[in-house]
Amino acid sequence: MTPEMTARASALLDAYKEKRLKIATAESCTGGLVAALLTEISGSSAVVERGFVTYSNEAKTELIGVPADLIAAHGAVSEPVARAMAEGALGHSRADVAVGITGVAGPTGGTASKPVGLVHFGLARKGAPMVHLERRYGDLGRTEIRRRAVEDALSLLEQALR
Repeated sequence: MTPEMTARASALLDAYKEKRLKIATAESCTGGLVAALLTEISGSSAVVERGFVTYSNEAKTELIGVPADLIAAHGAVSEPVARAMAEGALGHSRADVAVGITGVAGPTGGTASKPVGLVHFGLARKGAPMVHLERRYGDLGRTEIRRRAVEDALSLLEQALR
C-alpha cells in the first residue's frame, strides 16, 4: 500500500476513535488487505474490532452466515452476497460498521457477465441503511484491482462517518 493510503487509513482510524466506533471487515478478493492496512497503524486496536477473510464460499457461510442458497442463486461475486457479507460481519462482531468486499481480481475467473475487475462492496452500519457499491475496474492486473478495491473500501468507511 502507498504512503498516501496509510495516511488516509490513519485519519480514518482517528475519526472512528473520536466517535467511539469500531470496524469489522469481510474480505474475499482483497484477502485481508483492508484489515492489514488499518492494523499497520499503531493504536488501530481501539477501532478495528475484527477482520474476516472469507475467500471460499464455505467461509462466507460458516464464518459470517452468508446463506449458501444466496451464493448459489447469485454467485459469490454479486450485490446480494456483498450486502450479506457486510451484514454478516456486523452480526458476527462487536463492530458498529462493517464492509464486505467480493470480486474477480483475475487474471482468471472472469466471465462475460462477471468480468475480471468486477468488485461488489457492501457497507453495513448499525441503525443506518445498507450501502452497495459496484466497481468495474477492468482487467488492470490482480494487484491494481485489489489496490483500487482497498481504496474504495476506505471511501465507504469514510462515508459511514457522514
